[in-house]
Amino acid sequence: QVQVVESGGGLVQAGGSLRLSCAASYSGIFFSINSMGWHRQAPGKQRELVAAITSGDSTSYADSVKGRFTISRGSAKDTVYLQMNSLKPEDTAVYYCNAKDIMSRSFWGQGTQVTVSS
Repeated sequence: QVQVVESGGGLVQAGGSLRLSCAASYSGIFFSINSMGWHRQAPGKQRELVAAITSGDSTSYADSVKGRFTISRGSAKDTVYLQMNSLKPEDTAVYYCNAKDIMSRSFWGQGTQVTVSS
């Protein structure tokens, strides 16, 4: 069983910063992470990819967050962070962590709310 847990959301004023954390844990099965990423879903909108990082540490970002958000891994390869700077009200959403294994199975966390006030 694989469990993905996010933390670090909250309320912040526009221009502020937040750091999200995500950890994947597993038991009883073979599990090797290929990539991890952050997605977000705002009310009335589709879930969108914000940032992703591969096992080789290649990163990718949505155009809307380039230069403001940084995704990184912890010392444990099943931990990932999202540093969010210069936050805007349009960044308000539930942020979900996703872990994909080498067999392309996808695992999601429950989400953490990020609210940016103007």
